[in-house]
Order: sequence, then structure tokens, then C-alpha cells
Amino acid sequence: MVVNYTMLSVERVRKLLAAARQARVLVVGDVMLDHFIWGGVSRISPEAPVPVVEFERESFMPGGAANVARNLAALNVAVELFGMIGHDENGRHLKELLCGQNINCGGLLANTVRHTSVKTRIVAHQQQVVRIDRETRDGLDARLTGRLLAEIKAKLRKTDAVIVGDYGKGVITQPLLNELKSLCRARGVWMSFDPKPVHHLNLAGLSLITPNRKEAFELANLPDETRCSHPLADKNLMLAAERLLNELRPAVLLITLGELGMLLCQRGQKPVHIPTVAQEVFDVSGAGDTVIATFTLGIAAGASPLEAAILSNHAAGIVVGKVGTATAAPVELLKSFNRG
Repeated sequence: MVVNYTMLSVERVRKLLAAARQARVLVVGDVMLDHFIWGGVSRISPEAPVPVVEFERESFMPGGAANVARNLAALNVAVELFGMIGHDENGRHLKELLCGQNINCGGLLANTVRHTSVKTRIVAHQQQVVRIDRETRDGLDARLTGRLLAEIKAKLRKTDAVIVGDYGKGVITQPLLNELKSLCRARGVWMSFDPKPVHHLNLAGLSLITPNRKEAFELANLPDETRCSHPLADKNLMLAAERLLNELRPAVLLITLGELGMLLCQRGQKPVHIPTVAQEVFDVSGAGDTVIATFTLGIAAGASPLEAAILSNHAAGIVVGKVGTATAAPVELLKSFNRG
């Protein structure tokens, strides 16, 4: 089945966005500070065959799981963020940015052993030239995991959904994930997970898993040997999706496919292909954060999985048309559904 945006009316989108304002979502995971250096290139360095970027300005934005929280806040959802930062200037700067965007970051714990993750992107003429990462990747020990879980347990009551963002920086460990799954299952709380297959975590029993194509094949332990412009006719992709549904048994599997949109999969139902609605693509940074945030708020607001997928597809189409990690505002979403 292939769907288009007309299967979700503007009036229904308006009702879901209104209901989302009553929802409460917790975001848990690896937070980071996205640092952008903007400039222009007019010459090649005489020292090496590389462009010389002439500095114009710089900007900072919340990244990783913090960007998931930022996407929720932009859609007027009450959101609380849980993760680890360092006792450093970057950590303080990140918290200031989050507080300025109405994100409760009381669960963002500072630790002297870890450094706040920072990704510096140098951008010239709207094209990323290079990225520099400064980070700690060691997994949290039992003491830090216990501290983080205690903070989450204290806030889990009256929560509509939990989003876990694993970016490979050490916060999401198997003990933490196991306890989160147990807590959410006991309370009937929806739990979404953005995976990092290199971790080899046990992801069974989650409400939502949102891998991209590469991650889906890695999770399914299958080679991605062929590509097809029609996802539903892509036998390898269908096989990977079927294996993930059977082995991990999520309520919903949403595979993002870049310029081909996304694939919505549920056990016992035929996969649904949702083509992209992006008009222009300037930067895909953070698009996955937008997808998991918008899908989850859709569920929290009472949407069906298909409605939530269409909503998140539109939100992703909006943010990839902007440079840098970005968000979609309610008015932009409504305008996107009003097109045509």
C-alpha cells in the first residue's frame, strides 16, 4: 500500500496538534551540543588541497536526544530530558539553550568524569565541509545508571510516552534499557527507540523502533545488496522488515528511507510506503530526531500508527529543507498539509 498526505486531513492534523499540548513525553539518551561555524569559500589553501573557509558566524543548537526534545517542544508538547553532560562550559551552554526552549532538563545530570558531547560542523555556502566530534563514549557504570533511573522513575507517573535516543555515546546501556522497558510495560507507557545497531542491544518488546535503511539491515543481520526505487517491490527490504518484526516484535517498525520516504510495518498487516513530501533537501542532520519525536507525539495525542507516520513524514520534509538541525512548528505542519 502507498499513501499520500490527503489520507490525513488538515482538520485532523489541527486536532492532533491541539491534543499534543496536553501530552507529556520523557526523552532519555545521549545529548550533545551541535556547534555550527558558517562561512564562505573563495580559494584553496596553499598549504594543502583543501578549501579555506572564511569565518562569518557561529551558532549552537541542542543535538542528539536533546534535539528530539527540542522537536517536541517546538510542537508545544510538555517534555522532560534525561541524560548525562560534563561539568564543563559546553554542558552549561546546552542547559541554557534547552531551558530557553521550555525543555525541563532537571534530569540532565552533570558528571566530572564525562565530557559534554560536541559536534562542530563547518558549513560553507549551505554545504557541510567537515565535522569535528568531541565526546565521551564509555558506557555508564552501575552508579550513574542508577542515578539516571532514579530521576526517570520519579517523573514517569502521568507520562504518555518515553523516547529513547541511542547515539552511541554511552548513556544507553542494556541494564538501563531493560529497566526502562520494565517500567514502561508495567505502567502501559508507549516507548519509542532510535537504535544504534553497533551496540547490539536487546531491543525486543518496544512500542516503536525507527531505524534508517542501513540500520534496519544491520539489525536484521542481512546484507543490503540491492536497491529499488519502489520500496514495496524491494525484496531485500521486505525481508529485513519481516525479520525485525518477527524477532524484535515491536508494536510498530518505522524504517526511514531518505528521499524515498518511509516504510510503516506492523505484524499481521501489509507494509505501507509513505513517499517523501520534501520539496527541497538542504540538510538531513537531525531528520531522524524529527521523525521519532513527531510520530511519538502523534501516538500520545491519539493518532493511529498510520496517521502518526504521515504526520512525521511531513515534519521530516520540513526540517530537511532547512540548514542545520531544525524543527517543524505547528503552523508549518498545517501549511504542509494545505499544499495543493
